[in-house]
Amino acid sequence: MRVLLLLATLLLSHAVHALPGNYLAQQRADGDFALVAADTAAVILVDQHEHKGVLRAVDSLQRDINSVSGRQLTIAKQGQAKQLLIIGSLGNNALLDQLVSSGKLDVSAIAGKWDAYHIQLIAQPLPGVDQALVIAGSDKRGAIYGIYDLAETIGVSPWHWWADVPPVQRAELYIKAGTAFSDAPKVKYRGIFLNDEHPALTNWSEEKFGGYNSRFYLHVFELLQRLKANFLWPAMWNNAFADDDWQNAVLADEMGIVMSTSHHEPMMRADKEWNRYGEGPWEYSTNRDNIYKFWQQGAKRHKNLESLFTLGMRGQEDEPMSEGDNIELLKQIVADQRQILQETFNDRPIASVPQVWALYKEVQGFYERGMRVPDDVTLLWADDNFGNIRRLPTKAERNRSGGAGVYYHFDYVGAPRSYRWINTVPLAKIWQQMSLAWQYQADRIWIVNVGDLKPMELPTDFFLRMAWNPDAFNADNLQQFTTDWAAQQFGAAQAPAIASLLQTYTAHNGRRKPEAIEPGSYSILHYAEAERISTELAQAEALADKVQQQLTAQLQDAYVQLVAHPLKASRAVFELNRAVAMNQLHAQQGRASTNYWAERVKYWFDTDANLTAQYHSLGNGRWNHMMSQPHIGFTYWRNPPANLMPVVSVASPMPVADMGVAAEGSKLSWPISEYRGEQLKLDTFYPHGQQQRQIEVFNKGSEPFEFSAKASADWVTLNQSQGAVKTEQRIAVSIDWRKAHTGLNQAEVYIQGTGWAGAKVQVSAFKPAVAATTGFVEADGYIALDAASAKAGGNTAEAGWQRLEGFGHSAAAMVALTERDYQPDEANICQAPYLEYPLYFHSTGQVMLHSKVAPTLQLLPGRKLRFAVALDDAQPVIVDTLPDSSEPAWQHAVLDSSRTLKTPLHIKQSGAHWLRIYLLDPAVVLHKLLLDTGGLQPSYLGPPQSLYLTDGSAAINGAQ
Repeated sequence: MRVLLLLATLLLSHAVHALPGNYLAQQRADGDFALVAADTAAVILVDQHEHKGVLRAVDSLQRDINSVSGRQLTIAKQGQAKQLLIIGSLGNNALLDQLVSSGKLDVSAIAGKWDAYHIQLIAQPLPGVDQALVIAGSDKRGAIYGIYDLAETIGVSPWHWWADVPPVQRAELYIKAGTAFSDAPKVKYRGIFLNDEHPALTNWSEEKFGGYNSRFYLHVFELLQRLKANFLWPAMWNNAFADDDWQNAVLADEMGIVMSTSHHEPMMRADKEWNRYGEGPWEYSTNRDNIYKFWQQGAKRHKNLESLFTLGMRGQEDEPMSEGDNIELLKQIVADQRQILQETFNDRPIASVPQVWALYKEVQGFYERGMRVPDDVTLLWADDNFGNIRRLPTKAERNRSGGAGVYYHFDYVGAPRSYRWINTVPLAKIWQQMSLAWQYQADRIWIVNVGDLKPMELPTDFFLRMAWNPDAFNADNLQQFTTDWAAQQFGAAQAPAIASLLQTYTAHNGRRKPEAIEPGSYSILHYAEAERISTELAQAEALADKVQQQLTAQLQDAYVQLVAHPLKASRAVFELNRAVAMNQLHAQQGRASTNYWAERVKYWFDTDANLTAQYHSLGNGRWNHMMSQPHIGFTYWRNPPANLMPVVSVASPMPVADMGVAAEGSKLSWPISEYRGEQLKLDTFYPHGQQQRQIEVFNKGSEPFEFSAKASADWVTLNQSQGAVKTEQRIAVSIDWRKAHTGLNQAEVYIQGTGWAGAKVQVSAFKPAVAATTGFVEADGYIALDAASAKAGGNTAEAGWQRLEGFGHSAAAMVALTERDYQPDEANICQAPYLEYPLYFHSTGQVMLHSKVAPTLQLLPGRKLRFAVALDDAQPVIVDTLPDSSEPAWQHAVLDSSRTLKTPLHIKQSGAHWLRIYLLDPAVVLHKLLLDTGGLQPSYLGPPQSLYLTDGSAAINGAQ
């Protein structure tokens, strides 16, 4: 039933609010509850027998209300007032029990549930009391979540401490009359993993708190509470959570945070504890007794603290076991660990002791080869460290009592490239992957590696809210979530603009992570690719500055952290690499402007450093060290020890005038090309293709010169026929199609400058004999299609294509959504849901379809990731999106954030055609389609989408 409801929700684009706030009255009305009014304020009433964690949260709420309204509410253990705020957990608050027994409070929706809470406004609950706002938790955490739901509703962001977001100021606070609702999480354990925490988080915590002690973790735990999370893998690179400060563990239990240890740290013992106390090697086959005792101590230490025990064993420091693929040994290890737990928790069945086996990296191989653990142990499936889930539960596995979960990544150290510096994961990708986890019932544990926590605020918030209620999110409300989130931090007025900035930088980083960008990543030769991205990011930065100027002084620090810094820092890394590429090209061509681009490299390198310094200076050094992760100068997977300035070429132009000429789309330049017998030429023009191409006249010396340019045919148009060059000048070449004849036209542009010789640049233009009528028109040797420009047809309740904004190599992708056990009818593929693209070809013969898809992995054993392609009425061709599962192929795909598949198609005759993409398997995400008719040039994102004609009326400059 869950799957059908999920699919229907996705396909019907039903919107569900994911952020609290709908029960705060913006204007007072009759029956509203006065939490804070001009002449009165409610009294907070709690029970003396309440959990310490609840009482701590009540104190926090008192501070939050004061920070919003300037009024400090009284907290009482007994007594009454006209307006009461009654807070407690069921079974620990006599007044709640009284209200329930009297029929004034109905808690049936939360009774016996995990982490649930109920908020209700009650009229005349007690003699002498006009109204009471009740926050009742099914347990300790439920009450805490209800408390922080109210705090968030009145205007305190969960990020008020961690990102300096100021509370909204309201002199009066009223809760709407009739307020009554309950809520409970859909995923049981929802949390984060602080990891790869040196140098940033470690140096910051050392400076501010003296290390990873309870003073530090207090703020981590409170953030988790405010985001309704309950689970943590603590920082562990050089730390041991419970051993460094025992109050860490005590405080976590008090505040309702279920503690565990990471995927390679069994039995609540930190990896570094073995370094401190272990005897002998970390080899179970030869040192069983010492390791067994080590694990016994961990179980005993956490017996009375809410914990989730990690089973299994890997090598130290997150390496594979040195014993290799010894399944029998691993079975013995798990059996011994279970024995330890049974002996420790001898007052209960072992199945009631929470346990997890993390199927990370090579450990999944043990499982696939037959290793099993008892059904009550949760199987924690992992992604590939780049946000692509490797495996989800089969039908049989979904019946295990221990259930399953997912370990996800926003941060990673390892091949093919570490990424630890900044947020790089679009929310749309998180949603697409984690909605699959929810659909396939991997719902016991959701934990995400957040690295240093900052600057992963946005995806962390999204991940944990989605873990609370995956059904609240669908492909059509992700953009709204970003806008709502921006409004929560900065107010509604600037929220749409801020949301667009967040989406711009996350989409950019999602296409290729900054650490993986190199000078050759984006083309500086074809489709103006690097230049287009540069313009997009520059415009975004200009908007970011404009928005910042309109924000109050109190919002400035938060804005830098959450918006301006990640955008500008991401741009700086891109521009640095673009400048290196331009410097290399200009040096190769002998241009005097080589030095300009060398200076730009230095400028962007310094800009990156200045942005880091600005971040570290916020709040008088409040976040010092937090952006200190090296991210420039990778030579292999590991980050360099410090940001390294790229090597650049420097020219020494002579005090003369010396002309050079280059044609767009080529590294060749005159006069070097002439010496080599190579001809400069522009790519062929087509009526519905690129309308201008550039010829660059540049100086190789330091003295200016004049040039002239002349075309050999009147159908070639130049925007200038002469000019003066100090560094370089561009001549825009276009075609007067009224003067060109049908078929191939050829001419040349002759450029005269210094010396007696001149440069010749070939120009060709193809004018079809028959005018294009409708569809995406072939031009420049290809048809380029953004996947989301399709017309979707044939969607059903079982399967369908869904548009997904902000994910992929264009503005939006198309994702295949299916019912969980959907199986296509391969004998009737044409009956499957499809994407249809109208096309118009001038060419005939074979064309190559390049399909760009997300690097999604095969989620279920025996189930592939396929779609089918058909041109017109031809038999559909099945395309496997994962034809090569090798390590090199995977590395290439995750660095590119895309996988390109090639399918030959045949065009029998020119004219109008249509292309269909049929849905076969779930989880396929289609980014872009490129039909190469002989002119497709190499680029990272592919060319912009081809021109679309609706009625054949779009003539260009006289062209048919």
